[in-house]
Amino acid sequence: MNEIAADGVATNDSPSMNGSRTSTSKYATPRRLERVLGLPSLVLFGLAYMVPLTVFTTYGLVTQATSGHLPAAYVVTLITMLFTAYSYGRMAASLPYAGSAYAYASTSFGGNIGFMVGWALLLDYLFVPMICYLVIGIYMAQYFPDVPMSVWICGSILGALILNVLGIKLLARVNFALIGVQIVFIVVFIAVSIVSIAGEPSVSYSAPFYSPDMNYQALLGGAAMLCLSFLGFDAVSTLSEETHNPTRNLPRAIMICTLVSGLLFILVAYVGHLVFPDWRAFKDADSASLQVIQHVGGQLLSAFFTAIYVAGSFACAMTSQASVSRILFAMGRNGVLPKRIFGLASKRFGTPVSTTVLVSLISLTALVISLDLASTMISFGALTAFSFVNLSVIKHFLWDKGLRGPQALLRYGVIPFVGLILTLWLWTSLSSTTFEVGLTWLGGGLLYLLFLTKGFRRPTPQLHQHEEDNSFNDGTHTQSLHKSV
Repeated sequence: MNEIAADGVATNDSPSMNGSRTSTSKYATPRRLERVLGLPSLVLFGLAYMVPLTVFTTYGLVTQATSGHLPAAYVVTLITMLFTAYSYGRMAASLPYAGSAYAYASTSFGGNIGFMVGWALLLDYLFVPMICYLVIGIYMAQYFPDVPMSVWICGSILGALILNVLGIKLLARVNFALIGVQIVFIVVFIAVSIVSIAGEPSVSYSAPFYSPDMNYQALLGGAAMLCLSFLGFDAVSTLSEETHNPTRNLPRAIMICTLVSGLLFILVAYVGHLVFPDWRAFKDADSASLQVIQHVGGQLLSAFFTAIYVAGSFACAMTSQASVSRILFAMGRNGVLPKRIFGLASKRFGTPVSTTVLVSLISLTALVISLDLASTMISFGALTAFSFVNLSVIKHFLWDKGLRGPQALLRYGVIPFVGLILTLWLWTSLSSTTFEVGLTWLGGGLLYLLFLTKGFRRPTPQLHQHEEDNSFNDGTHTQSLHKSV
């Protein structure tokens, strides 16, 4: 591959910027990644990351935690996420950088806060592919018991790595096919369930949303766990530098992904509860969704579900790996992480190859991690990042840009503030174990930050707007990252 070093230092006989001869290295850090994605591709990317069938991943766990009110928990989570998705859209339009919440917090609050937000965001992004690979291994091992689960996990990691290296455009095409088959299954599942429900006159259509003995604290705890289902809109924001007209397309894609996926989650959860209302009869919370599907459609529908669910998990693994590799790339490009490891992008493929390989290696943790631990850690990291994105909107537009007037106060003050309150509300509903592990992770990040800044005596590299670069202009205002001096 023809590539050059992230800091612009070359090492072979290619001409330098001043006309001198220098040497070529393998990697180059372009001012931005190649813009190849439109609104449809962004929406498909977000939906693939969320996985339309992800409702079945924590179906049994959250159903038991909420005493049979999973659809109600999804309603609470969706309302919260819509406010936060709006904030993501505002920041992504104003700051079309690859670093997502890390980029927004760095610009609004400085490098130290930005680093800690990025560190918290890494927690959920690194655990999402692990969950996907773990689910693939669990389900495939059930149907092929003679093949070790580790074979399925390692094979999936290798396949996702190859597709991510080859480019985001190919990834978008694969996502389209995988989303399509998931939608087909959902239609079949709902149709078969409706037929089954029609023969049960005693079905309570309101029970999944409300019952007199409803535990609202447990409902909030379940809603907090479901935040992992909505990480797709954050994933969309990491593709800012690969999007045509990001100012227009990113906010639209983020809101569309959030609303469509949320309504789909509620619908599937609602139908599942109607067709199998006795949640106390679950034999195993982790595999409760399979029990529900077998109850509805027997072994044939169950086999169909397993095949589609594994495909959806693979799509999620690919897109989550693409997202976290770009966050690491943005942090490496700024010098927050070592440039020569993290700040590298392939000139041939236009993708951050080194960080993509690194994420694949980390994903091997799926061989030993538990599904419950990974799920709770994702929610902790996500809600932490979501809180700071809401705060970033207020700081960036009302303080830094000085926008005033009733409309500006509503769009950049009231709406993100409501999103912040709702997010913190869910965040406080997480379990004590989640806080123990999550705060330990943040403590490790703080120690690294102290090392990076020599005890805060040196400034942390930050994000700034850069002058327009006509060589990369695609009709939108182009911004790039550079290290502060």
